[in-house]
Amino acid sequence: MNILFIADPMATFKTYKDTTYAMMREMAMRGWRLSHTLSSELAVKNGVVTAQAAAFEFGGAKDDYDKQWFKAADKIQTALKDFDAVIMRTDPPFDMQYLYATQLLTLAEQQGAKVFNSGQAMRDFNEKLAILNFSRFTAPTLVSTRSADARAFLKEHGDIIVKPLDGMGGMGIFRLTEADPNIGSILETLMQLDTRTIMAQRYIPEIVHGDKRVLVIGGKVVPFALARIPQQGETRGNLAAGGRGVAQELSARDREIAETLAPELKRRGILLAGLDVIGDYLTEVNVTSPTGFQEIMKQKGFDVAAMFADAVAEWSEAV
Repeated sequence: MNILFIADPMATFKTYKDTTYAMMREMAMRGWRLSHTLSSELAVKNGVVTAQAAAFEFGGAKDDYDKQWFKAADKIQTALKDFDAVIMRTDPPFDMQYLYATQLLTLAEQQGAKVFNSGQAMRDFNEKLAILNFSRFTAPTLVSTRSADARAFLKEHGDIIVKPLDGMGGMGIFRLTEADPNIGSILETLMQLDTRTIMAQRYIPEIVHGDKRVLVIGGKVVPFALARIPQQGETRGNLAAGGRGVAQELSARDREIAETLAPELKRRGILLAGLDVIGDYLTEVNVTSPTGFQEIMKQKGFDVAAMFADAVAEWSEAV
């Protein structure tokens, strides 16, 4: 197969834990031809969506920290429809440039390209707002631009989490209690004087046991979750915020949530999703560049990358 990855610069990959690297490595071992481009290198020429794509091979890295792990050829302008599959793995934030990229990907799909996850799915599934489609699995939640609404929500629940809709890696997430002396300042900063929409959720104490990442690939549920456990004195479990990743078997509730969402994710063209579950509650649905492959593979021996590559091959044939 001939695969194009749209991802951040490969020299920046932390190969010892990077999920996109694990995907690439598995596909290379299968003998698939791999190319890489940046989302900023997408273009439309003569009505056709193209990319400045560089074919690459694995170069025999000395260790997991070797930045010279790949050897790339010169970039060639290539139509996205000429690849067997296009894997969109550009990291958030989901800003206007990201939005434009998804629109070009949708156009490419109309021209015959096979894009995973689809541009339409990435636009429709804001990673925070998507949970509102599955309210039976969520803790009490508020979405508003008004700080007065956030204050009323805090008064009702006493202990809440507030976060922006476009954040990543735990950035911009605050825990508020009624005794916090900085409520006004935090809400003013986060909501930018009632001009920015935020999400507030009732605080879930089970966060101390981890913010679980449950992976759904090709409509099938990975049998292990990655619990991101906050470091001492921290509310956020995100690995980028210093959380510790511990792979574990799915709980009955984890599986119920994932198996309920899986058919809908598949219907919407979402080949890979990362569900965030704290305690018994769904808190986010990640569809831009979900991670966690390598931690599960190393700790539990379950080959998530192989499951992903199998799904890419299957969906590419079916689309």
